[in-house]
Amino acid sequence: MSVVDFDLSEREFWAKPMSEREQAFDRLRARKTPAFFEEMEISYAPKGPGYYALVKHADILEASRTPEVFCSGDGGATNIPDMQPEFAEYFGSMINMDDPRHARLRRIVSRAFTPKMIRQFETDVEAAAARIVDDLLAKGPGCDFVTEVASRLPLKIICDMMGIPESEYQFVLGHTNLILGGFDPEYAGPDLDELPERLLRAAMELQQLVQDLASHRADNPTGDLISSLVNANLDGERLTMQELGSFFILLVVAGNETTRNAISYGLRLLTKNPDQRGLWLEDFEGRAPGAVEEIVRLASPVNFMRRKATRDHEMNGHLYRKGDKVVLFYWAANRDASVFDEPYRFDITRSPNPHVGFGGPGPHFCLGAHLARREITVMFRELLRRVPAIEAGRPDRLQSSFINGIKHMECSF
Repeated sequence: MSVVDFDLSEREFWAKPMSEREQAFDRLRARKTPAFFEEMEISYAPKGPGYYALVKHADILEASRTPEVFCSGDGGATNIPDMQPEFAEYFGSMINMDDPRHARLRRIVSRAFTPKMIRQFETDVEAAAARIVDDLLAKGPGCDFVTEVASRLPLKIICDMMGIPESEYQFVLGHTNLILGGFDPEYAGPDLDELPERLLRAAMELQQLVQDLASHRADNPTGDLISSLVNANLDGERLTMQELGSFFILLVVAGNETTRNAISYGLRLLTKNPDQRGLWLEDFEGRAPGAVEEIVRLASPVNFMRRKATRDHEMNGHLYRKGDKVVLFYWAANRDASVFDEPYRFDITRSPNPHVGFGGPGPHFCLGAHLARREITVMFRELLRRVPAIEAGRPDRLQSSFINGIKHMECSF
Protein backbone atom coordinates (compact mmCIF):
# COMPACT_ATOMS: atom_id res chain seq x y z
CA MET A 1 0.00 0.00 0.00
CA SER A 2 1.50 3.31 -1.10
CA VAL A 3 1.71 6.17 1.38
CA VAL A 4 0.24 9.52 0.30
CA ASP A 5 2.02 12.74 1.19
CA PHE A 6 -1.02 15.00 0.88
CA ASP A 7 -4.15 15.41 2.98
CA LEU A 8 -7.62 15.85 1.49
CA SER A 9 -8.78 17.29 4.80
CA GLU A 10 -6.42 20.26 4.67
CA ARG A 11 -7.75 23.52 3.26
CA GLU A 12 -4.41 24.09 1.56
CA PHE A 13 -4.93 21.03 -0.64
CA TRP A 14 -8.01 22.60 -2.25
CA ALA A 15 -6.07 25.76 -3.03
CA LYS A 16 -3.44 23.87 -5.05
CA PRO A 17 -3.32 24.19 -8.84
CA MET A 18 -5.69 21.83 -10.61
CA SER A 19 -2.80 19.86 -12.13
CA GLU A 20 -1.52 18.96 -8.64
CA ARG A 21 -4.98 17.91 -7.51
CA GLU A 22 -5.34 15.73 -10.60
CA GLN A 23 -2.04 14.00 -9.85
CA ALA A 24 -3.09 13.43 -6.25
CA PHE A 25 -6.34 11.73 -7.24
CA ASP A 26 -4.53 9.70 -9.91
CA ARG A 27 -2.35 8.30 -7.11
CA LEU A 28 -5.38 7.54 -4.95
CA ARG A 29 -7.08 5.64 -7.77
CA ALA A 30 -3.90 3.59 -8.33
CA ARG A 31 -4.12 2.17 -4.80
CA LYS A 32 -5.59 -1.28 -4.22
CA THR A 33 -7.62 -0.10 -1.24
CA PRO A 34 -9.13 3.30 -0.34
CA ALA A 35 -6.90 5.76 1.52
CA PHE A 36 -7.96 6.84 5.00
CA PHE A 37 -7.77 10.47 6.15
CA GLU A 38 -8.15 12.13 9.51
CA GLU A 39 -10.88 14.76 9.82
CA MET A 40 -10.04 18.42 10.04
CA GLU A 41 -10.33 20.22 13.38
CA ILE A 42 -13.27 22.64 13.26
CA SER A 43 -14.65 24.93 15.92
CA TYR A 44 -18.35 24.08 15.58
CA ALA A 45 -18.32 20.25 15.76
CA PRO A 46 -16.44 17.50 17.60
CA LYS A 47 -13.62 15.95 15.64
CA GLY A 48 -14.85 12.86 13.83
CA PRO A 49 -13.17 9.45 13.41
CA GLY A 50 -11.88 10.08 9.88
CA TYR A 51 -13.03 8.74 6.53
CA TYR A 52 -12.16 6.58 3.55
CA ALA A 53 -11.83 8.42 0.23
CA LEU A 54 -13.71 6.56 -2.50
CA VAL A 55 -12.22 7.67 -5.82
CA LYS A 56 -12.93 4.74 -8.14
CA HIS A 57 -16.00 4.67 -10.35
CA ALA A 58 -16.92 1.12 -9.27
CA ASP A 59 -16.80 1.99 -5.56
CA ILE A 60 -19.00 5.03 -5.97
CA LEU A 61 -21.57 3.16 -8.06
CA GLU A 62 -21.84 0.34 -5.52
CA ALA A 63 -22.03 2.66 -2.51
CA SER A 64 -24.71 4.74 -4.26
CA ARG A 65 -26.78 1.67 -5.11
CA THR A 66 -26.75 0.33 -1.54
CA PRO A 67 -28.17 3.12 0.65
CA GLU A 68 -29.23 0.51 3.19
CA VAL A 69 -25.49 -0.09 3.79
CA PHE A 70 -24.05 3.37 3.08
CA CYS A 71 -26.57 5.81 4.51
CA SER A 72 -26.97 9.58 4.16
CA GLY A 73 -28.99 10.32 7.26
CA ASP A 74 -26.58 9.51 10.08
CA GLY A 75 -24.80 12.85 10.38
CA GLY A 76 -25.56 14.11 6.89
CA ALA A 77 -24.29 13.63 3.35
CA THR A 78 -23.18 17.15 2.44
CA ASN A 79 -20.47 17.48 5.04
CA ILE A 80 -17.71 15.25 6.38
CA PRO A 81 -18.14 16.16 10.08
CA ASP A 82 -21.48 15.05 11.51
CA MET A 83 -24.04 17.81 11.12
CA GLN A 84 -24.84 19.52 14.40
CA PRO A 85 -28.51 20.01 15.44
CA GLU A 86 -28.52 23.76 14.87
CA PHE A 87 -27.38 23.20 11.27
CA ALA A 88 -29.76 20.29 10.67
CA GLU A 89 -32.71 22.62 11.25
CA TYR A 90 -31.85 24.48 8.04
CA PHE A 91 -29.68 22.08 6.02
CA GLY A 92 -31.37 18.83 7.02
CA SER A 93 -33.11 18.48 3.66
CA MET A 94 -33.89 15.20 1.92
CA ILE A 95 -30.34 14.99 0.54
CA ASN A 96 -29.29 14.35 4.15
CA MET A 97 -31.99 11.75 4.83
CA ASP A 98 -32.65 8.06 4.27
CA ASP A 99 -35.85 6.21 3.42
CA PRO A 100 -38.63 6.21 4.38
CA ARG A 101 -38.37 9.93 5.25
CA HIS A 102 -36.32 10.68 2.14
CA ALA A 103 -38.79 8.82 -0.09
CA ARG A 104 -41.74 10.71 1.39
CA LEU A 105 -40.23 14.14 0.73
CA ARG A 106 -38.94 13.22 -2.71
CA ARG A 107 -42.35 11.85 -3.67
CA ILE A 108 -43.97 15.17 -2.80
CA VAL A 109 -41.48 17.48 -4.53
CA SER A 110 -40.49 15.33 -7.52
CA ARG A 111 -43.66 16.13 -9.45
CA ALA A 112 -42.19 19.56 -10.21
CA PHE A 113 -39.11 18.06 -11.88
CA THR A 114 -40.44 15.54 -14.36
CA PRO A 115 -39.39 15.91 -18.02
CA LYS A 116 -42.95 16.99 -18.81
CA MET A 117 -42.79 19.79 -16.23
CA ILE A 118 -39.35 20.88 -17.40
CA ARG A 119 -40.64 21.17 -20.98
CA GLN A 120 -43.21 23.67 -19.71
CA PHE A 121 -40.36 25.94 -18.65
CA GLU A 122 -38.61 25.65 -22.03
CA THR A 123 -39.90 28.98 -23.35
CA ASP A 124 -38.93 30.74 -20.12
CA VAL A 125 -35.41 29.30 -20.26
CA GLU A 126 -34.98 30.34 -23.89
CA ALA A 127 -36.24 33.88 -23.23
CA ALA A 128 -33.94 34.24 -20.21
CA ALA A 129 -30.90 33.00 -22.16
CA ALA A 130 -31.65 35.42 -25.02
CA ARG A 131 -31.88 38.35 -22.59
CA ILE A 132 -28.60 37.35 -20.94
CA VAL A 133 -26.79 37.26 -24.30
CA ASP A 134 -28.37 40.63 -25.22
CA ASP A 135 -26.85 42.09 -22.06
CA LEU A 136 -23.52 40.37 -22.70
CA LEU A 137 -23.26 41.93 -26.17
CA ALA A 138 -24.23 45.31 -24.76
CA LYS A 139 -21.50 45.13 -22.13
CA GLY A 140 -18.89 43.96 -24.62
CA PRO A 141 -15.83 41.74 -24.16
CA GLY A 142 -13.81 41.79 -20.98
CA CYS A 143 -16.71 41.25 -18.60
CA ASP A 144 -16.96 38.49 -16.01
CA PHE A 145 -18.64 35.50 -17.68
CA VAL A 146 -19.58 33.91 -14.34
CA THR A 147 -21.49 36.88 -12.96
CA GLU A 148 -22.86 38.19 -16.27
CA VAL A 149 -23.85 34.89 -17.89
CA ALA A 150 -23.35 31.59 -16.05
CA SER A 151 -24.89 32.56 -12.70
CA ARG A 152 -27.84 34.50 -14.10
CA LEU A 153 -29.71 31.77 -15.95
CA PRO A 154 -30.09 29.16 -13.17
CA LEU A 155 -30.76 31.89 -10.61
CA LYS A 156 -33.64 33.33 -12.63
CA ILE A 157 -35.15 29.96 -13.53
CA ILE A 158 -35.07 28.60 -9.98
CA CYS A 159 -36.44 31.83 -8.51
CA ASP A 160 -39.16 32.05 -11.16
CA MET A 161 -40.14 28.42 -10.58
CA MET A 162 -40.46 29.07 -6.86
CA GLY A 163 -42.19 32.41 -7.33
CA ILE A 164 -39.39 34.48 -5.79
CA PRO A 165 -39.70 38.11 -6.97
CA GLU A 166 -36.90 39.57 -9.07
CA SER A 167 -36.16 42.10 -6.33
CA GLU A 168 -34.85 39.18 -4.21
CA TYR A 169 -32.53 37.62 -6.84
CA GLN A 170 -29.33 39.18 -5.53
CA PHE A 171 -30.34 38.40 -1.94
CA VAL A 172 -30.69 34.73 -2.89
CA LEU A 173 -27.45 34.69 -4.90
CA GLY A 174 -25.42 36.31 -2.13
CA HIS A 175 -26.69 33.84 0.44
CA THR A 176 -26.04 30.80 -1.76
CA ASN A 177 -22.51 32.06 -2.46
CA LEU A 178 -21.86 32.19 1.27
CA ILE A 179 -23.41 28.79 2.00
CA LEU A 180 -21.37 27.01 -0.68
CA GLY A 181 -18.35 29.30 -0.53
CA GLY A 182 -16.34 26.79 1.46
CA PHE A 183 -13.35 28.40 3.11
CA ASP A 184 -12.76 30.83 0.25
CA PRO A 185 -11.90 34.22 1.80
CA GLU A 186 -14.05 36.10 -0.73
CA TYR A 187 -17.20 34.50 0.66
CA ALA A 188 -16.23 33.11 4.06
CA GLY A 189 -14.51 36.28 5.21
CA PRO A 190 -11.12 36.59 6.92
CA ASP A 191 -12.22 35.10 10.25
CA LEU A 192 -13.28 31.47 9.81
CA ASP A 193 -14.37 31.29 13.45
CA GLU A 194 -17.29 33.54 12.52
CA LEU A 195 -18.28 31.39 9.53
CA PRO A 196 -20.71 29.03 11.36
CA GLU A 197 -22.73 31.94 12.68
CA ARG A 198 -22.81 33.57 9.24
CA LEU A 199 -23.91 30.30 7.61
CA LEU A 200 -26.74 29.84 10.08
CA ARG A 201 -27.88 33.43 9.62
CA ALA A 202 -27.88 33.07 5.80
CA ALA A 203 -29.87 29.84 6.02
CA MET A 204 -32.32 31.34 8.50
CA GLU A 205 -32.93 34.33 6.22
CA LEU A 206 -33.46 32.14 3.14
CA GLN A 207 -35.86 29.93 5.06
CA GLN A 208 -37.73 32.97 6.35
CA LEU A 209 -38.09 34.30 2.80
CA VAL A 210 -39.76 31.14 1.51
CA GLN A 211 -41.91 30.64 4.63
CA ASP A 212 -43.26 34.18 4.36
CA LEU A 213 -44.16 33.57 0.72
CA ALA A 214 -45.63 30.15 1.56
CA SER A 215 -47.87 31.60 4.27
CA HIS A 216 -49.36 33.96 1.69
CA ARG A 217 -49.60 31.31 -1.08
CA ALA A 218 -51.43 28.88 1.19
CA ASP A 219 -54.52 31.09 0.82
CA ASN A 220 -53.56 32.84 -2.42
CA PRO A 221 -51.96 30.27 -4.74
CA THR A 222 -50.36 31.65 -7.90
CA GLY A 223 -49.36 28.50 -9.79
CA ASP A 224 -45.66 28.62 -8.83
CA LEU A 225 -43.73 25.86 -7.08
CA ILE A 226 -44.16 27.35 -3.60
CA SER A 227 -47.93 27.37 -4.13
CA SER A 228 -47.85 23.75 -5.32
CA LEU A 229 -45.68 22.55 -2.45
CA VAL A 230 -47.45 24.36 0.36
CA ASN A 231 -50.80 23.05 -0.88
CA ALA A 232 -49.54 19.62 -1.96
CA ASN A 233 -51.51 16.71 -0.58
CA LEU A 234 -50.18 13.38 -1.80
CA ASP A 235 -52.12 10.58 -0.15
CA GLY A 236 -52.61 12.82 2.86
CA GLU A 237 -48.94 13.91 3.03
CA ARG A 238 -47.96 17.55 3.24
CA LEU A 239 -44.70 19.38 3.71
CA THR A 240 -44.22 21.10 7.03
CA MET A 241 -42.97 24.69 6.94
CA GLN A 242 -39.58 23.50 8.20
CA GLU A 243 -39.39 20.89 5.42
CA LEU A 244 -40.39 23.48 2.83
CA GLY A 245 -37.68 25.85 4.07
CA SER A 246 -34.97 23.18 4.00
CA PHE A 247 -36.04 22.06 0.52
CA PHE A 248 -35.90 25.64 -0.73
CA ILE A 249 -32.35 26.03 0.60
CA LEU A 250 -31.36 22.79 -1.12
CA LEU A 251 -33.02 23.85 -4.36
CA VAL A 252 -31.59 27.34 -4.66
CA VAL A 253 -28.13 26.33 -3.47
CA ALA A 254 -27.85 23.20 -5.62
CA GLY A 255 -29.73 24.60 -8.59
CA ASN A 256 -27.75 27.83 -8.76
CA GLU A 257 -24.24 26.71 -7.90
CA THR A 258 -23.98 23.45 -9.82
CA THR A 259 -25.49 24.65 -13.11
CA ARG A 260 -23.59 27.91 -13.17
CA ASN A 261 -20.31 26.06 -12.61
CA ALA A 262 -21.12 23.59 -15.39
CA ILE A 263 -21.79 26.49 -17.78
CA SER A 264 -18.57 28.24 -16.71
CA TYR A 265 -16.47 25.10 -17.13
CA GLY A 266 -18.20 24.44 -20.43
CA LEU A 267 -16.96 27.69 -21.92
CA ARG A 268 -13.48 27.04 -20.56
CA LEU A 269 -13.48 23.54 -22.12
CA LEU A 270 -14.65 24.87 -25.50
CA THR A 271 -11.96 27.55 -25.39
CA LYS A 272 -9.19 25.03 -24.70
CA ASN A 273 -10.56 22.58 -27.28
CA PRO A 274 -11.45 24.53 -30.45
CA ASP A 275 -11.81 21.29 -32.41
CA GLN A 276 -14.70 20.29 -30.14
CA ARG A 277 -16.26 23.73 -30.48
CA GLY A 278 -16.10 23.36 -34.26
CA LEU A 279 -17.61 19.90 -34.06
CA TRP A 280 -20.51 21.16 -31.96
CA LEU A 281 -21.11 24.15 -34.25
CA GLU A 282 -21.42 21.77 -37.22
CA ASP A 283 -24.48 20.11 -35.69
CA PHE A 284 -25.49 21.81 -32.48
CA GLU A 285 -28.78 20.01 -31.88
CA GLY A 286 -27.47 16.58 -32.84
CA ARG A 287 -24.40 16.81 -30.63
CA ALA A 288 -25.87 18.83 -27.75
CA PRO A 289 -26.86 15.84 -25.56
CA GLY A 290 -23.35 14.34 -25.74
CA ALA A 291 -21.69 17.73 -25.28
CA VAL A 292 -23.72 18.51 -22.16
CA GLU A 293 -22.94 15.13 -20.58
CA GLU A 294 -19.23 15.61 -21.29
CA ILE A 295 -19.26 19.10 -19.81
CA VAL A 296 -20.93 17.80 -16.65
CA ARG A 297 -18.45 14.90 -16.45
CA LEU A 298 -15.39 17.14 -16.55
CA ALA A 299 -16.93 19.98 -14.56
CA SER A 300 -18.18 17.65 -11.77
CA PRO A 301 -19.62 20.70 -9.94
CA VAL A 302 -20.17 18.76 -6.70
CA ASN A 303 -16.88 17.20 -5.61
CA PHE A 304 -18.29 14.76 -3.08
CA MET A 305 -21.06 13.42 -0.90
CA ARG A 306 -20.54 11.51 2.32
CA ARG A 307 -22.05 8.24 3.50
CA LYS A 308 -21.77 6.19 6.71
CA ALA A 309 -21.73 2.39 6.97
CA THR A 310 -24.74 1.01 8.81
CA ARG A 311 -23.11 -2.40 9.27
CA ASP A 312 -19.93 -4.31 8.48
CA HIS A 313 -19.73 -4.69 4.72
CA GLU A 314 -17.14 -5.81 2.19
CA MET A 315 -17.02 -3.84 -1.05
CA ASN A 316 -14.58 -4.44 -3.89
CA GLY A 317 -12.08 -6.20 -1.63
CA HIS A 318 -12.18 -3.84 1.36
CA LEU A 319 -14.02 -4.46 4.63
CA TYR A 320 -15.85 -1.44 6.02
CA ARG A 321 -16.92 -1.52 9.65
CA LYS A 322 -20.20 -0.21 11.04
CA GLY A 323 -19.87 3.54 11.60
CA ASP A 324 -17.07 4.04 9.03
CA LYS A 325 -17.42 7.20 7.00
CA VAL A 326 -16.83 7.05 3.25
CA VAL A 327 -16.57 10.11 1.02
CA LEU A 328 -17.66 9.64 -2.58
CA PHE A 329 -15.41 11.86 -4.72
CA TYR A 330 -17.44 12.16 -7.91
CA TRP A 331 -14.82 14.38 -9.55
CA ALA A 332 -12.25 11.60 -9.19
CA ALA A 333 -14.60 8.85 -10.39
CA ASN A 334 -15.31 10.87 -13.53
CA ARG A 335 -11.62 10.60 -14.41
CA ASP A 336 -11.28 6.86 -13.83
CA ALA A 337 -9.29 5.48 -16.77
CA SER A 338 -10.78 2.03 -16.28
CA VAL A 339 -14.15 3.51 -17.35
CA PHE A 340 -13.31 6.55 -19.48
CA ASP A 341 -10.83 6.29 -22.35
CA GLU A 342 -8.34 9.19 -22.06
CA PRO A 343 -10.34 10.58 -19.14
CA TYR A 344 -8.80 14.06 -19.21
CA ARG A 345 -9.73 14.54 -22.88
CA PHE A 346 -12.81 16.63 -23.68
CA ASP A 347 -14.79 14.67 -26.26
CA ILE A 348 -18.38 15.72 -26.97
CA THR A 349 -18.94 12.48 -28.92
CA ARG A 350 -17.92 10.28 -25.98
CA SER A 351 -20.24 7.28 -25.80
CA PRO A 352 -21.07 5.69 -23.53
CA ASN A 353 -20.54 8.33 -20.86
CA PRO A 354 -21.58 6.84 -17.50
CA HIS A 355 -20.41 9.83 -15.46
CA VAL A 356 -21.54 10.55 -11.92
CA GLY A 357 -21.66 14.32 -12.28
CA PHE A 358 -25.28 14.24 -11.10
CA GLY A 359 -24.45 11.75 -8.37
CA GLY A 360 -24.40 7.99 -8.46
CA PRO A 361 -27.35 5.73 -9.29
CA GLY A 362 -29.83 5.22 -6.50
CA PRO A 363 -32.37 7.22 -4.49
CA HIS A 364 -30.17 10.34 -4.26
CA PHE A 365 -29.57 10.85 -7.99
CA CYS A 366 -29.96 14.58 -8.70
CA LEU A 367 -33.62 15.56 -8.77
CA GLY A 368 -32.87 18.55 -11.00
CA ALA A 369 -30.75 16.75 -13.61
CA HIS A 370 -33.34 17.26 -16.37
CA LEU A 371 -33.56 20.99 -15.61
CA ALA A 372 -29.78 21.38 -15.46
CA ARG A 373 -29.36 19.67 -18.84
CA ARG A 374 -31.95 21.96 -20.42
CA GLU A 375 -30.38 25.11 -18.99
CA ILE A 376 -26.89 24.16 -20.14
CA THR A 377 -28.17 23.25 -23.63
CA VAL A 378 -30.20 26.43 -24.07
CA MET A 379 -27.43 28.69 -22.77
CA PHE A 380 -24.84 27.27 -25.16
CA ARG A 381 -27.31 27.25 -28.05
CA GLU A 382 -27.78 30.98 -27.58
CA LEU A 383 -24.08 31.69 -27.05
CA LEU A 384 -22.77 29.65 -29.97
CA ARG A 385 -25.46 30.99 -32.30
CA ARG A 386 -24.89 34.66 -31.51
CA VAL A 387 -21.35 34.82 -30.10
CA PRO A 388 -19.67 31.78 -31.71
CA ALA A 389 -16.13 33.05 -31.09
CA ILE A 390 -16.57 33.72 -27.36
CA GLU A 391 -13.62 32.51 -25.29
CA ALA A 392 -12.90 32.14 -21.59
CA GLY A 393 -9.95 33.64 -19.79
CA ARG A 394 -8.15 32.12 -16.84
CA PRO A 395 -10.63 30.95 -14.18
CA ASP A 396 -10.49 32.21 -10.60
CA ARG A 397 -11.35 28.98 -8.78
CA LEU A 398 -13.33 28.63 -5.58
CA GLN A 399 -11.30 27.34 -2.65
CA SER A 400 -13.63 24.58 -1.51
CA SER A 401 -13.48 20.84 -1.00
CA PHE A 402 -17.23 20.46 -1.66
CA ILE A 403 -17.88 22.55 -4.79
CA ASN A 404 -15.64 22.49 -7.85
CA GLY A 405 -16.44 26.09 -8.61
CA ILE A 406 -15.31 29.06 -10.66
CA LYS A 407 -15.88 32.43 -8.97
CA HIS A 408 -14.83 34.72 -11.82
CA MET A 409 -13.67 34.30 -15.39
CA GLU A 410 -13.20 37.03 -17.96
CA CYS A 411 -14.53 36.39 -21.45
CA SER A 412 -13.56 37.77 -24.84
CA PHE A 413 -15.32 37.76 -28.22
